[in-house]
Parts: sequence; structure tokens; C-alpha cells
Amino acid sequence: MPVKAYELTGRTAFVTGAAGGIGRASAVLLAEAGATVHCADRDEDGLHETAALIKDGGGTAHTHRLDVTDRAQLSRAVESCERLDVMAAIAGIMHSSPVLETRDEDLDQVLSVNFKGVLYACQEAARLMLDRQTGGSIITMASSAVDTGRPGLLCYGAAKAAVVQLTKTLANEMGRHGIRVRTPMTDRHEAEAQDRTEALMARMSPLGRVGEPEDVAHTVLYLASDASAFTTGQILRPNGGVAMPW
Repeated sequence: MPVKAYELTGRTAFVTGAAGGIGRASAVLLAEAGATVHCADRDEDGLHETAALIKDGGGTAHTHRLDVTDRAQLSRAVESCERLDVMAAIAGIMHSSPVLETRDEDLDQVLSVNFKGVLYACQEAARLMLDRQTGGSIITMASSAVDTGRPGLLCYGAAKAAVVQLTKTLANEMGRHGIRVRTPMTDRHEAEAQDRTEALMARMSPLGRVGEPEDVAHTVLYLASDASAFTTGQILRPNGGVAMPW
């Protein structure tokens, strides 16, 4: 069992992108801490696998097959929660192309999923938290692409930069209502999408290893719990030291 500040017994969490990767690891860890977890994703098979992992561990899980770019679908799923204490908006896609080869449809798709989908999740969660006066924690997922301007990652980096701005703005607007908003900034998505070798990623990190979904999930648990009660509007970087801006 986690120490008391990390316990989430009696609380409800909603995780987008829960069918795999960081989303799955976060959903499972939040359940282990005691939360009832609503798992959302387009991948129905992956959702059921995540729910099975949670239930096998003695936790409670509900699944919602949805597209985060469809506000109506997302709204119905969030409204189905009796209460909402944690929103972890983790769903995202990857796209890589040089700036001069980036098409309108590439930019539209990445911004739609990686920014608008996060915005919708934040809006729906904040509205429910305000309506039920529960306060809570809203967690988004950014990327070190925001810090480094990596070749080929214009669309992805631009969307994640927008998520950072959303996080800071919403934190300022929601703080007086007891709602905290924060984002981990990680390299995990780039590592998966570009199929980089573990040796290359390990060389980039001072820790000498590749980050696993569970590494970021522990940051999500911290941000979801009372351990981070005095943290809002912040950008955390569980990226193994790959990017170290001031």
C-alpha cells in the first residue's frame, strides 16, 4: 500500500489513452492506490485488457470506448461518473515529417487529438468538478519536444506546447475552486513512435536507461494524490534527464 498521502481510496479517476502505454500503466497504478478508474480509449480490446489487469489486482474499473476528438462522446462518458477526483488526459498520437513536407491534414489530425482532445477532457472534468464541488486534480501529458525543437516533430511539438499553455491557464482559472492542473513532460511517446533503439535512448539519458510507462505513471500518481496538494500549473519532467531546461 502507498503511504497515506498517496492513497486514493474512495476517489474516482478518468484516464484517456488507457488501452496501453503510459495510459494503461497510470490506470493500473491509480487503481492500486485505491481509486475507481474509468478507462477510455478507441482500442476496445486494449481497454478490456487494462480493465482485466485492474480487476485481477482487486481494483474497480469501467471502460468507455470513445474518440477524444468527439466532445459529445467524451462528455457522456465523464458525466456517467458519480464523482470525479482525477482526470488524466493521456491519449495522444504521433506524427513525424519535416516542416517543408508537413501537410494540412497532418497538422489538423495531430492538433485535433493531442490538443483539442486534451482540451475537451479538461473542460468536461473541470465542469463536473465545479458542479459537484469536489475539487480535484487534472493531469495532462506534454513532451520534451516542447523544449528541444526536434527535427520532424513540428506538429507533435506544437500540439504539446499548446497543452503546456492550456495547463498553466486552466491552473490559474481553477485554483480558487480547489482544482489543480499539472503536466508531466516525457520522452516516452517519441521513443515508441520513432522506433528508436534502446541503446540510443539510453545514451541520451544521464541515467543510462530507457524510460518505461511505469516511470511516468508514478508521476501521474503523485499529481493525482494529496502528496501534490500544493502543486498546480507546473510542468514536471520525468524524462531521465534527456531534456534539462532551466
